[in-house]
Amino acid sequence: MSLAWRDTLLALGHFLRTPTLGRRVAGLLTLAIVLLLASNLATFVMIQRTARFNQEVIDTQLLRRQTRTVLIRLVDAETGQRGYLLTGNADYLQVHGDAARDMPELLDELSTRAEGDPDIQPRVEHLRELAEAKLAELDRTVAMARTGRLGPALSVVRSNEGKAAMDAFRAEAANIDEIMETRLEFRRRQSEWASAVTVAANTIGALLILALAGVSAWLIRRYVMEIQAARDAVSRMNASLEGQVRERTADLTRANEEIQRFAYIVSHDLRAPLVNVMGYTSELEQANTTIEKALVAAESKRKVEADVVTAVREDMPEAIGFIRASTEKMDRLINAILKLSREGRRSLVPELLDMSKMVQGIADSVNHQTAEAGAEIVVEPLPRLESDRLSIEQIFGNLIDNAVKYLDHDRPGRIVVSGHDDGAWVVFRVSDNGRGITARDHERIFELFRRSGRQDRKGEGLGLAFVRNSVRRLGGDITVESELGKGSTFVLKFPTRLILSEAGDY
Repeated sequence: MSLAWRDTLLALGHFLRTPTLGRRVAGLLTLAIVLLLASNLATFVMIQRTARFNQEVIDTQLLRRQTRTVLIRLVDAETGQRGYLLTGNADYLQVHGDAARDMPELLDELSTRAEGDPDIQPRVEHLRELAEAKLAELDRTVAMARTGRLGPALSVVRSNEGKAAMDAFRAEAANIDEIMETRLEFRRRQSEWASAVTVAANTIGALLILALAGVSAWLIRRYVMEIQAARDAVSRMNASLEGQVRERTADLTRANEEIQRFAYIVSHDLRAPLVNVMGYTSELEQANTTIEKALVAAESKRKVEADVVTAVREDMPEAIGFIRASTEKMDRLINAILKLSREGRRSLVPELLDMSKMVQGIADSVNHQTAEAGAEIVVEPLPRLESDRLSIEQIFGNLIDNAVKYLDHDRPGRIVVSGHDDGAWVVFRVSDNGRGITARDHERIFELFRRSGRQDRKGEGLGLAFVRNSVRRLGGDITVESELGKGSTFVLKFPTRLILSEAGDY
């Protein structure tokens, strides 16, 4: 089963287990649908039964009519026979002949309509025998009269043989008609019952559906009122929260400005004594040079104590070197803090950026470094982004510089910059196959003055801290996916469109 179906079933199970107004409304609507389907099904069944009853009625009527037609044609044949015997007029033979000629087809149709009916079929077969016997008697008397034996023909008529056959035929036809009438009455009652049941089922279903619709409407109205009340409460809370957010934002803005001013002031105030220390260090170097000259002159005249030589030529230069290295490092740190402070005060200027062109330009600017390292930088087609150009250039510049700086020289270096549009967000990935970062340092590398792994590359641990600060100021986020010895991927997420009030430009 797919994950989407599993989540859907879990959500449905939770919905069914939780007693809520929505569940009751859904239950009532489901019951109404079931009742409607049951009513429709009952109506369909009753309509089918009614149609079957109607077809049976039609078949019964056709059978009765066919029986009467056979009787009428048989009477016509007898009428033509008697008229010919009594008058000798050959015109009567035409009536008799037409009736006799039609009789086989009429009897076949009657037998077809009665086929498969256990009550009617035997009687129809009997009717057929009687009709055929009557026709045979009529044909015999007509033939006798035609050959001049009119007396014997009339004797056959007077013997009532034909009358008995006709009476038997009428009696059998009456029996069939009685059975058909009984069936018609039964079917009529069944049809009336089915119609009554259909009407009752539809009426009950309609009343139940109306009742359920009324209850559902009441519950929905209550539900809507509760939603509206909750929405009003949320609106009031949102208004209150917006006020609190504005207040907190103002407080944070003031605190951020104070921190930036403090960082600037501290950095500026630290620079003054640092400059003095660096100046006095230069004077100490010059003084050490003067002492070295004096020591050389003294050594040419007499033996100088070893402690003095060691102090002048080893201890003092070493101490001065430590002081100079420390002051230079402190100077770089102060400059970095000032850079962060200035960046935080800079106004952001949103513009639509051609990211492919921009990142390719950054990659081209470090071609000499990648060529020396035997590495390559691949910039895939990147989506456009509306943001601050300088900040984006600094972010990608730092990340690409870091990727080049920490390449693993044991294998050919490869740095790939890719990205895609994710609706309201644009996601970029800067991947490399360099040294990689241990899992415990994934967050640590974004802190000020913190670095990961071997410290065999120049730097103060400010680059990634600056990057994260800049990304967050643009309303985005940055994370790292990395494994030691396998490379790193920095994932950057920016809003498609920079909104200054949300980006930290106060």
